[in-house]
Amino acid sequence: MKTILITGATSGIGLACARRFAQGDYRLILTGRRAEMLNAIKHELEQQGAELLTLCFDVRDREATAAALASLPAEWQAIDVLINNAGLALGLEKEYEGDFSDWDAMLDTNIRGLLTMTRLLVPGMVQRGKGHVINIGSVAGDAAYANGAVYCATKAAVKTLTDGLRIDLVDTPLRVTNLKPGLVETNFSVTRFHGDRERADNVYRGIKPLTGDDIADVAFYAAEAPAHVQIAEVLILATHQASGSVIYRQ
Repeated sequence: MKTILITGATSGIGLACARRFAQGDYRLILTGRRAEMLNAIKHELEQQGAELLTLCFDVRDREATAAALASLPAEWQAIDVLINNAGLALGLEKEYEGDFSDWDAMLDTNIRGLLTMTRLLVPGMVQRGKGHVINIGSVAGDAAYANGAVYCATKAAVKTLTDGLRIDLVDTPLRVTNLKPGLVETNFSVTRFHGDRERADNVYRGIKPLTGDDIADVAFYAAEAPAHVQIAEVLILATHQASGSVIYRQ
């Protein structure tokens, strides 16, 4: 049985990945900032027969992240798959009008948090000669769109960091994947608009968006590919979405 660690597992794509991988031959380590949500998910999945642990910490806090990982029992230390899912968008303003605290949260979570998890877990994978890192990027990382420059920049960084890690690991059996979703209806937009649900709902009006389950299916496919197959990058869009900014709404 393989061990998978998923960051940001309390909602959205992370939660969908937890549920999908629990159906496979995996035991799970789920991380997030909300203890009550982690406990609820743990109870749900254990009722279905899954074996899992939860770790409550914020990936923006490097010391807390390192301490949480160090607290894992010895038999859980060998992590086979890491899904760097923790991430968010905050605000939708022109770059020169953006909120500094929103920028800090996106940079610290989407980039520094991903780097921290990678730095702490990949050396063990290299030492063991096996492992897979799946980063959740975004179509937003392919090109900037209006009022979203900073978020787009963080997801462009995810693409570059994923590509760089793959290059750095080319002489090892490890695999590295970047998944780039388009419109996925989760709490993503509610978070972006600081709880304004009506504004968030407008993002998905007139189009059938992706779900977290759709992305989880692709992540599972990448993880289950034969050892000699590396799914390097996948762009996943709703049928009526052509790019980050080209969308047909009915």
